[in-house]
Amino acid sequence: MNPSTAQAQVIVDEMVRCGVTDAVLCPGSRNAPLSFALHAADAAGRLRLHVRIDERTAGFLALGLALGSGRPVPVCTTSGTAVANLHPAVLEASYAGVPLLALTADRPPQLIGTGASQAIAQPGIFGDAVRLAVTAAVADRVVGEQGRWRSTVDRAVAAATGALGGPPGPVQLNLPFAEPLVPEPAGADWPEPVDGRLDGAPWTAVHRGCRTAPVLPLDPAAPTLVIAGHGAPDVDLGGAPVIAEPSSGRWAEALRAGPWLLGAPQAAALRPTQVLVLGRPTLHRPVQRLLADPDVAVYAVEDPAGAPWPDVPGTLRAVGSAPELAPPSWWTDVWSAADAAAGSALDAALDGPDVPAGLRLARALLSALPDGAQLVLGSSNPVRDVSLAAVPRPGLTVLSNRGVAGIDGTVSTAAGTALTHPGPSYALLGDLTLLHDTTGLVVGPDEPRPDLTLVVLNDQGGGIFSLLEQGAPAHAAAFERVFGTPHTVDLGALSAATGAEHALVEDLAELAGAVAPAPGLRVVEARAQRAGLRDGHAALRAVVDAAVAPVVAGC
Repeated sequence: MNPSTAQAQVIVDEMVRCGVTDAVLCPGSRNAPLSFALHAADAAGRLRLHVRIDERTAGFLALGLALGSGRPVPVCTTSGTAVANLHPAVLEASYAGVPLLALTADRPPQLIGTGASQAIAQPGIFGDAVRLAVTAAVADRVVGEQGRWRSTVDRAVAAATGALGGPPGPVQLNLPFAEPLVPEPAGADWPEPVDGRLDGAPWTAVHRGCRTAPVLPLDPAAPTLVIAGHGAPDVDLGGAPVIAEPSSGRWAEALRAGPWLLGAPQAAALRPTQVLVLGRPTLHRPVQRLLADPDVAVYAVEDPAGAPWPDVPGTLRAVGSAPELAPPSWWTDVWSAADAAAGSALDAALDGPDVPAGLRLARALLSALPDGAQLVLGSSNPVRDVSLAAVPRPGLTVLSNRGVAGIDGTVSTAAGTALTHPGPSYALLGDLTLLHDTTGLVVGPDEPRPDLTLVVLNDQGGGIFSLLEQGAPAHAAAFERVFGTPHTVDLGALSAATGAEHALVEDLAELAGAVAPAPGLRVVEARAQRAGLRDGHAALRAVVDAAVAPVVAGC
């Protein structure tokens, strides 16, 4: 057995011992030792291998697999620009706290800087986005190599899962492989056994320590509003009103119209004396304005995994464990009454004409999904449309890439989560998000194929900019070309080219049938116009304000 083959086999074996059940691989020559080892492990039923031709897609597929399973997932590439294409997924994993293992094959160090093909400076290429970056030594046929290789894998997995302290996240294990890169039909035996611990355990057992943070010094009986952002911890909220983002894990208990209520002119009547922040809120400007109010005491519950606490405006008073809340009944009653009035007004308006199609689609989809379904929300408008228009409900798992909130890799992320979910899986995304990750639809004939329905709002461009400052009438001359970015892609033809089923929903009454659970990868397209999007949101804003005003007038 040659050194590169031995090293790769040991690395894959040790990853399996550390709990790895899925691995993603991109084809290449320099990573051939790992390719053979991963293929053998897949054939033996020790892990499930997913091969993709595009490294950026592969990175996000691995991210989705890790996001859905909670386990570390390796993604393996050859050297050169292949490594750089993992960077977007590495950044998302870093800021979202997802355990991703970047196994980057490399040229031996003596070839770096010599003009050798596909030889770049790979160590440290991801900067501070990784929890750990290790470059292994080139394998040599000497006693003691097995222990060093296995120990390195254990350290990498521990760093990725947060067992070394700090939050989970990506790691880079850079592996210079010397030729020969393929297994030899015959050769000298390895000078020591390479079978690992006899009991199947990792070479080095790592146990994460835990600590209990002090209880936050807020007043449990004061008028308190809970803001639950992405990745909110599961704590008892004592019946306090909750404004929760869909991917927070607390959305089922959230106020229906919370973001609308904070933005109402009458919001002063709903103003808390203190706010308890869970997770990392990123979606709504009224929430950020509340957190920036110097007259409101803002506290944050410490993330159990040790992620940095969110404090964009610098107003946070303390970070710690959640206290037992017991807000006054008048406070919870006024929020409930205002939410009911706003929700009824929203539903009546959404049933009428001239309403933004994305909001109507979000409400209809969330109502149509079966219990036990998993839903990945694209960044930009889809995640906001769900937050603003859908009725929070239990029985769903809602995920989203909110680490750095990009639209890239969403199809692949959703495919990864679908491959880990036993129930029906869906994604709601815009047309540009789909086009940005078209290779996410390309699944080879020998690969595990996700059962995933992609619901795409096709408004032929970037709708979110219509709702931002760039969409103001004063910028109309430049808007459509540089912000709207229209296209003429036929999503039905694109789906056919990649082997995905396609259905066009021309009326929302058809949506429930179109998203009924079915095997395979499919695209359900709903078409819309971006014209009037800004005015439509403003009209809904006025409807909610009018409905809430009499409810809070006496408060």
